[in-house]
Amino acid sequence: MSFDIALSGLNAASTELEVISNNIANNSTAGFKSSRVEFSDVYASTSANDTGQGVGISSIRQSFVNGNYRDTGKDLDMSITGQGFFQLQKEGDINYSRNGTFGLDREGYVINAEEYNLMGYPADDDGFLAPTVGPLRINPNDLAPHQTEDVIFGLNLDSTLDILPPFDVNTPDTYNFTTATTIYDSLGSPSVMTIYFHKDTPNTWSMYTFVEDQEVSQPGGDELVFNTEGGLQTMNGTTNHILTMPTFTPTTGGSPMSVDIDATNITQYNGDAGVNQISQDGFSNGRLKDIRVDEDGTILGQYSNGQTQVMGQVALTNFSNIDGLQQVWGTSWRETYASGAALTGAPGSASLGNIRAGALEESNVDITAELVAMISAQRSFQANAQVITTADTINQTVISMRR
Repeated sequence: MSFDIALSGLNAASTELEVISNNIANNSTAGFKSSRVEFSDVYASTSANDTGQGVGISSIRQSFVNGNYRDTGKDLDMSITGQGFFQLQKEGDINYSRNGTFGLDREGYVINAEEYNLMGYPADDDGFLAPTVGPLRINPNDLAPHQTEDVIFGLNLDSTLDILPPFDVNTPDTYNFTTATTIYDSLGSPSVMTIYFHKDTPNTWSMYTFVEDQEVSQPGGDELVFNTEGGLQTMNGTTNHILTMPTFTPTTGGSPMSVDIDATNITQYNGDAGVNQISQDGFSNGRLKDIRVDEDGTILGQYSNGQTQVMGQVALTNFSNIDGLQQVWGTSWRETYASGAALTGAPGSASLGNIRAGALEESNVDITAELVAMISAQRSFQANAQVITTADTINQTVISMRR
């Protein structure tokens, strides 16, 4: 009996050494979770005089404590600060992992080393996210140009400036102030929009708008009337401060276009004339230069024309009992009945952690603790081996006595 009991101890110590060696071997594996062996007594009966029948392995349990984070500087390396797993899918097989080492395949899909797709909320061509989870893809194509539709001006016209002779674009002495901005046609070709301001009366100005050499304002200019506090009161006789320019055909070859000019923030104060704000919503085509992942998992494409486009959002998944997950390989797990149903959402929502881009979560293996455990397991193995040697010596003595 003592031989069998010691043999169970040898097997238990051997299993523990295997687990420890696997932990140590994966010390540098991103997203790896260390394991420990849990032992239990083996009894044949409930008798108070039963010496027991050795030791058994009750479970090999993983620790899901977060590891440290290591910056890599790579755009698609991601780690999770907090709870949750990346959802991965390949041919209908769904796994979950904390290893955020990702790259792109030839079609632009975000995949891991085993060619599993990273799942999330894909975006359409306009950057709107889908409501359901699907494979994430980085569109490598150029960002199409966008024709200018809105121009916003914020500027001050000096109330002390003189009333001038009738406006003539070729005569600088016939306008008090001018400013310009670049707009874009349907092909993404740039044109310069220039606006001239002419003071007609103490509180009335005319605004003349040109695109390159083509006048696009109404004949005689657009009328701006200011109140006694310096704010814009009416434009062309109405209180609507957004002016829709007549449709014109740009000389750059694009489609006919019309531009809305928001003049709400044009003022007439006693102070230097100057521009506080100019913005417009058009842009030329752009090539994808860089990818950025925000902490909420939003993947952003950054283009050569200065634009940023949403390309998708990483989804994270959590479980009510992560100890119930089934490990399928190295750093991936599968949902089971014991784990509970997968709870998927955007990073930072509910119990889910945030994304840390350009960094990987390292293994949570504590090398010092593993070496201490290894020495303990080694001593246990040696002690049980000694028990077997002693038991064998006793058996040999008994056999020789019978002779």
